[in-house]
Amino acid sequence: MTSRKGTLYRIAGPVVQAKGIDATMFDLVNVGKEHLMGEVIQIEGDITTIQVYEDTTLLRPGEEVVTTEKPLSVQLGPGLLTSIYDGIQRPLPVLVEKMGDYIRRGVYADGLDFKKKWTFKSTVKAGDKVKGGDVVGTVQETSRILHRILVPPLVKETTVRSIRSGSFTIDEEVGKLADGTVLKLHQVWPVRIPRPVSKKLLPHKPLITGQRVFDALFPLAKGGAAAIPGPFGAGKTVTQQTLAKWCDADIIVYIGCGERGNEMTEVLKEFPELIDPKSGKPLMERTVLIANTSNMPVAAREASVYTGITIAEYFRDQGYSVALMADSTSRWAEAMREISSRLEETPGEEGYPAYLSTKLADFYERAGIVNPLAKGIEEGSVTVIGAVSPPGGDFSEPVTQNTLRVTKTFWALDAKLAQRRHFPSINWLNSYSLYIDGLEDWFKSTVAEDWRATTGSVMTLLQEEDKLMEVVQLVGKDALAPKEQIVLETARLLRESFLQQNAFHEVDSFCELSKTYDLMKLILKFNVLGQRALTEGKRAKDILATTAKDDIGLAKFDKDYASLLKRLDKKMDQEFNSLR
Repeated sequence: MTSRKGTLYRIAGPVVQAKGIDATMFDLVNVGKEHLMGEVIQIEGDITTIQVYEDTTLLRPGEEVVTTEKPLSVQLGPGLLTSIYDGIQRPLPVLVEKMGDYIRRGVYADGLDFKKKWTFKSTVKAGDKVKGGDVVGTVQETSRILHRILVPPLVKETTVRSIRSGSFTIDEEVGKLADGTVLKLHQVWPVRIPRPVSKKLLPHKPLITGQRVFDALFPLAKGGAAAIPGPFGAGKTVTQQTLAKWCDADIIVYIGCGERGNEMTEVLKEFPELIDPKSGKPLMERTVLIANTSNMPVAAREASVYTGITIAEYFRDQGYSVALMADSTSRWAEAMREISSRLEETPGEEGYPAYLSTKLADFYERAGIVNPLAKGIEEGSVTVIGAVSPPGGDFSEPVTQNTLRVTKTFWALDAKLAQRRHFPSINWLNSYSLYIDGLEDWFKSTVAEDWRATTGSVMTLLQEEDKLMEVVQLVGKDALAPKEQIVLETARLLRESFLQQNAFHEVDSFCELSKTYDLMKLILKFNVLGQRALTEGKRAKDILATTAKDDIGLAKFDKDYASLLKRLDKKMDQEFNSLR
């Protein structure tokens, strides 16, 4: 005979087994005297296997296990923005208030503040027809973000029986529907189930990052998915922080999943101090941080990515574009591997569970640009950027390879470039984007008709340089043909004056698309003029001695870059016209 209560039968680290408990898959349970939070992950006869989100030290067989009969869920409503959570949506500042800097076990805290009052303005009236996902009112959550209060997604079409504006806590009733549904400022949603949408769309516009190497050569679409693999010290965290600060998403969800404590501490300290360049207000006003360091329980690490993606989907349903940074999915996969081994499942490649690829696909497939359920909201998007930390920088390992199968943008970080102080250390020969064709029309209509041709020429020159460098290392640069010497010089300009970008410089940290385009065009013009001069009999030595090209890099740091590039363009013409 089973019931809501059972007893501990076996304990193996974060994985425990209970007998006599009537639970269903993914039910949330309280384990032991301290009511440690756990989740059902396997049921076999009378034995229920549970992954515990907290340290299981001192647990004993025979202690009580109680199911809540509810899945792991997150609270969604006003108060999410500016918050810092752990992997299961416990706010870290609240935990610090309760117990100091060292988190004790068995402590529960709501993800949202149930005491704070918010000013709610209804946008519907009694008698209006509504359905799941529709907007019934708004709350000004931060100075920049208007929080739209939604009908719970699974509600069928009905009418509004009553609705009122005013000042309310998130748990007070603000309205009621004809079917009996009570409207509140918050709702709860299970993290492992994607929130429903009206229609998923094809990505058709880019996520503008302000980073030249991404926007020009390897663009990421809004609603797309990208992977940033790289070894230790290659700059994954700085790259993701730069993307979080400068990308044109409305909302940022940053998940520190199993990263080193010192790195996560830097993120938690720096993010609240960062100023949003678009509004001049703190960046945290449109950010949610989820912190789960490498010394925290692995089960909570496994849950943290689902917590983050569910919060991202909630803002997507309000019509916002959301960028989710997961740093790093390798640590998430390692947590799955540890739990799988304790379940005694048959291991796959390198000990990872056989379902690794499925889990990664499930996560990345929750990215997308969609028509939300709400009428009147045309589209919202979740863009997922996942960092991968392959051991030793080996991109052939399972997590990287399985990630590449489901993401369409691959930003490969290179430790050698980082050692040469070339940042962002993106290897332009190994990286790629499969969104280029789908975004061509957007770039053509928004930036320039020949955007695609220009970026294609840049990539061609960089690839030619790679081939020529093999020859140069053997016989030296002087042994190359004059035409090839011009190619090498142009590629050098592209690397130093275009691809390199200073994330900490006041001007160069962000580069608008028009500036990116103008820099490419002027560098490519040097190549065109140089090749033409060679056909006219001019010497390569004299062409390479021209000086206008050497000042192109100064435009990166100049607010009035347009006038500088215009002067350099004119000077370049004059220098080539004066060649003998």
